[in-house]
Amino acid sequence: MDVTVIARTAGDGEARFLACDLTDPADVSRAAGEVLAGGVPEVIVHVAGGSQSPAGGFAALEEAHWGQELDLNLMAAVRLDRALVPAMIEEGRGAIVHVTSIQSRMPLWDGTLAYAAAKAGLRAYSKGLAGQLASHGIRVNTISPGGIQTDAADHLVDRLAERFDGDRAAAQDSLMAALGGVPLGRFAMPDEIAETVAFLVSGAASSIVGADIVVDGGTLRTI
Repeated sequence: MDVTVIARTAGDGEARFLACDLTDPADVSRAAGEVLAGGVPEVIVHVAGGSQSPAGGFAALEEAHWGQELDLNLMAAVRLDRALVPAMIEEGRGAIVHVTSIQSRMPLWDGTLAYAAAKAGLRAYSKGLAGQLASHGIRVNTISPGGIQTDAADHLVDRLAERFDGDRAAAQDSLMAALGGVPLGRFAMPDEIAETVAFLVSGAASSIVGADIVVDGGTLRTI
């Protein structure tokens, strides 16, 4: 079960956390009901995602692998929006950020093909949603991180290193090359992604709608 945490800020300024399985439509409905009971959200930031499918390209991916990747990396966001956005439309305001991946444009066919395809679907869905919701005062944008320095990134390098006789440095170089090159020669840190999200949902970005921002080694660029 993929468990994600939905957080909202109460009137006292403290965060409230709610565990929810975003791959379960019934659980999303339950959690959304609890969120809406406390008021209409002003911001939705969807960060759920990941891949557990085997490497090896299309032939290594079975039906279940595709279903799992699409369920978590695309449909989870669709479910959450479907449950929360109608109330935001009634309020006539809000900001939504979906975190996709640079792989939606530069897929790693041998490592995370199904994940990349699902994130490409999320990017296309977000672009369409931005056009639909703009007239209701709701801004939708996406962030497509390149490499982020996390445990998951380290695990991916470990998997890719099998192709290089265990040479992690060679695997790391190949990963950066597959991501289109990393200008600063390093992956972005998680807090750099968070700061970009904070900007996009702030008043400083009030005219930005339907953008796809790449955060790549601490460098912002658009594609």
